[in-house]
Amino acid sequence: MVIRGEVAVVFVCLLASAQVKPQPKANPAGEARSVHMHAAVDLKKRLIKFRQVEMPFHSEGLSAREKQMVEKLVETSRYLDDIYWRQVDPEGLSIYQTLQGSINSEDADLRRFLWINGSRFDLLDANKPFVGGPASPGGGFYPQGLTRAQVEKYVNAHPEKRAEIYSATTTLRWRDQELEAVPYHVAFRAFLDPAAKALREAAELSPDAAFAKFLRLRADALLTDDYFKSDITWLELKRPKVDVIFAPYETYNDGLLGIKATYGGAVLIRNEEESRRMETFQKYVAEIQEALPVAERDRPSKRGLETPMEVVDAPFRTGDLGHGYQAVADNLPNDPRVHELKGSKKLFFKNFMDARVIYVILPLARYMMPAKQVAEASGEGYLLGTILHEICHGLGPAFAHNNSGDRVDIRAAIGPIYGGLEEAKADVVGMFALKWLVDHGVLPKDKLKEYYASYLAGNFRTIRFGAAEAHGQAEMMEFNYYVEHGAVRRLASGKYEVDYEKMPGQIENLAKELLDMEATGDRARAEAWFRKYDVISPELQNSLKKAESVPVDVDPLFSFPREVH
Repeated sequence: MVIRGEVAVVFVCLLASAQVKPQPKANPAGEARSVHMHAAVDLKKRLIKFRQVEMPFHSEGLSAREKQMVEKLVETSRYLDDIYWRQVDPEGLSIYQTLQGSINSEDADLRRFLWINGSRFDLLDANKPFVGGPASPGGGFYPQGLTRAQVEKYVNAHPEKRAEIYSATTTLRWRDQELEAVPYHVAFRAFLDPAAKALREAAELSPDAAFAKFLRLRADALLTDDYFKSDITWLELKRPKVDVIFAPYETYNDGLLGIKATYGGAVLIRNEEESRRMETFQKYVAEIQEALPVAERDRPSKRGLETPMEVVDAPFRTGDLGHGYQAVADNLPNDPRVHELKGSKKLFFKNFMDARVIYVILPLARYMMPAKQVAEASGEGYLLGTILHEICHGLGPAFAHNNSGDRVDIRAAIGPIYGGLEEAKADVVGMFALKWLVDHGVLPKDKLKEYYASYLAGNFRTIRFGAAEAHGQAEMMEFNYYVEHGAVRRLASGKYEVDYEKMPGQIENLAKELLDMEATGDRARAEAWFRKYDVISPELQNSLKKAESVPVDVDPLFSFPREVH
């Protein structure tokens, strides 16, 4: 429900005063402020799992005015972090701010680990708190203690409120005995107003009229929660030199209903040479969609739709792109209406991709795979798998169909497990598509072993995140399915190898399963499937334990300071 007039003004003012806290003074004595916070005692061991990697801003080729624009885009992106923390873990933000200014090393460790996770919850330890109280599945999106059953019961009794309660861009709260939906542009106005102003100022600095138009439309969208028009304009940009991600898109952090979106931001600098190379794949998107192993009704035509692909460096990221799992690619926007009308944009973050391959994937593969297949795995193979993964986020069903044949939103139908299901679909259908490209002479047949070895090598990297994270959930399931069906087998050495003969058939079989789950919106089937396959075996745990010296992910260090208020 939209709050209007004086009530809205009072609500926003109260929210702003609660959110913007005075910064603590420095701690000259050096005494740990965290000593009474009951933080995990092994923080240093946990921090070792994240390799700090410089992600500098390369301004070569940008004019003075474009450099100013980038700085303004960084400035406005920081407001999204202010919102993100309040969406995911307000208590974690309070602890992070309390530790600011302390020169004690224990406080510094805790503060860094809070920043890595973007919360008090350890992504690598099933989201268990490493400081503070227990997690709430609803985070800051919902009233404390609210359950999914309560929401469903309330909506059944108040069907007129279904749309606002299940909106991706509302927070919920109790008002007397009524469940009230507060639009994001009202709840977070204290941050969105200055963010929109800064976006408009960045537009004034842009030499690209189309990009400037997009920035102004995105500024308008921040203050209305209607991103459709600006999403369409974003997809229509032609090879922008500078680009941004700037919206509430992803729903991974909603552990209650799986529908509330977090804000994420990234400033992007186009790599022209690599981007041109990626455009090779655009012409085949419609044909891959038509070849998918799912009913024709559930693979709507992609002919004539936009499928821009950009290889970029990301010299600054915030919100859900700045914390936790460090994405190397993205497929946006997520709105199925936009997918049907226009398509989606595929973005590949080259600086993050290079860091992941160099510091995580290839070193880990040496512990987990036999030497011959380690030699076959490559950064190029992993890149191609990632490209097809992002393309396939936009393929398959756009909507689910219920028993009556009505179209329903897949995300809402599947519920919290949707994130894992969609990531698995993109993985597996992506590998199906890679084989299609080989079969049709687009990619060399003699590279197929390299692609499968690279896929398994990347799988081990993601499994280490565990089933509490959508990507880890997906790849744990994939790995167990392949082992069960003989496409991956464990050797006496404790290492794992791909059966190159069986892998193509099992990829197609798994693709059929996942596409059908989305097409039917069958929540019970999806939940049962992941319960069965999202289990890490003692044997796999033992193998992974040998690779503890290899970092799990990177911790990016940008040229621009990272701040939250």
